[in-house]
Amino acid sequence: MDIDYSQFLNLIPEICLVAMLVIVFIADFASARRPVMVAADSNGADAIKASGVRPRPWFNTLAVVLMTAYLLINMSPESARTAFGGMYYTNASVGIIKTILGFGALIVLIQSREWMQRPDTTFKEGEFYMLVISTLLGMNMMVSANHFLLFFLGLEMASVPMACLVALDKYRHNSAEAGAKFILTATFSSGVMLYGISFIYGAVGTLYFDDVAAKITLSPLTIMGMVFFFSGLAFKISLVPFHFWTADTYQGAPTTVTGYLSVCSKGAAAFALCAILMKVFAPLTTYWQYMLDIIVVLSITVANLFAIRQKDMKRFMAFSSISQAGYIVLAILGDNAMSFSSLSFYILVYVVANMGVFSVISSIEEHNGGRVNREDYNGLYKTNPKLCVLMTFALFSLGGIPPFAGMFSKFFVFMAAVKGMSVDTITGAITYAVVFVALINTVISLYYYLLVVKAMFIKHNDHPLPFFKSAPSTKLALALCTVGVLAFGVCSFVFDWINAASSSLVL
Repeated sequence: MDIDYSQFLNLIPEICLVAMLVIVFIADFASARRPVMVAADSNGADAIKASGVRPRPWFNTLAVVLMTAYLLINMSPESARTAFGGMYYTNASVGIIKTILGFGALIVLIQSREWMQRPDTTFKEGEFYMLVISTLLGMNMMVSANHFLLFFLGLEMASVPMACLVALDKYRHNSAEAGAKFILTATFSSGVMLYGISFIYGAVGTLYFDDVAAKITLSPLTIMGMVFFFSGLAFKISLVPFHFWTADTYQGAPTTVTGYLSVCSKGAAAFALCAILMKVFAPLTTYWQYMLDIIVVLSITVANLFAIRQKDMKRFMAFSSISQAGYIVLAILGDNAMSFSSLSFYILVYVVANMGVFSVISSIEEHNGGRVNREDYNGLYKTNPKLCVLMTFALFSLGGIPPFAGMFSKFFVFMAAVKGMSVDTITGAITYAVVFVALINTVISLYYYLLVVKAMFIKHNDHPLPFFKSAPSTKLALALCTVGVLAFGVCSFVFDWINAASSSLVL
């Protein structure tokens, strides 16, 4: 049988990422030096130091340049294309989400430079960049899947390298424990998802999304398959009640990895969930809308209540991300083209706002002996006012305060949820109630975000953190995030660009 190799030209984003992997691998192999391992410190704590390894500032520049080139190649609008017998599918809307995920990865690479120059991490720099690119490759395959098998492979291609990233700093901050929890949870959730996929295959006899949508009927087997599939994917998005791994993993992982995990991984899984529910399970819309109503209310409410009690900033941001995941999924309730537009725009704004917060946390952690407690931020405005102001902008965007971009992203999500819904129907009335609960929770989230602002600007500390200069790479990452937080909401062409691509989406 003749194989049409020209179909690989339809995978330009993925081919670019594979080329980046090869270039980074060769550069790391050609320039790496063997580290000299030194035993644990005097306290007996697990520690590792690397001597004889000089930092490679050019290596980070190479990774950033490659990721920027990938973004420039991927930003052009895509026409609908398929490959591998229709298992792979891409169009303008999928291209938009790939660009957003790549932009998030770019910020992560820029932000990681200061962390990667530490003596105990510089020899792992090549592995870090290759793992980031590998996860992005898996996310791309996941959002372009038009077949359950390719979707599952893409999900695992993203999850396994992500577990390695979580455990990368294994001798500090319980990173190894966080990696173990992440991989165990990922394995369990994958098993649950495969169980659901097997039910779906048993009911319709195919795994192609279009064929499943055409053949699926209302039966106990298909409903169970949908529930198990959704449960497995909900673990990846950290929706309540599948969220218990999130706080421990976020706390133990390196801060840069925590930021990457909270935005890109969550964004890719949420977009895939939206596409599959609307495309594959369209005949079961009534059932999965009721399921999402409950999940959204639980995720936003429970996460907000637990976030108020957190003192560790990374655990604080973990529960914040669970709440934000609830808002992202809220867009799916509308079941219309506006859902894709609002979800994609929300992910874009969430990337810049959340990565802005994690850039500040990472910078302070590097100059504060690795501590990330909220009380360490008391009185920070007196010594580091610029960081405090940028942190405040990002937190206000996450809270949805105008005129920051987060307010507009939440507005579009609410609008997508209620668009086309009639308050006279039971489903419409419930959706309006869910949106009302989300609005109330926005006020609660504003309260706990203001706790951090209060610590920086109002609370007194006899010994605040001394003045320090952030690394140039951290400043660049903060500049990109701040521009996004301030501009994405008021510059309408950003949403118009996303909406134009989503409006051409054919479900």
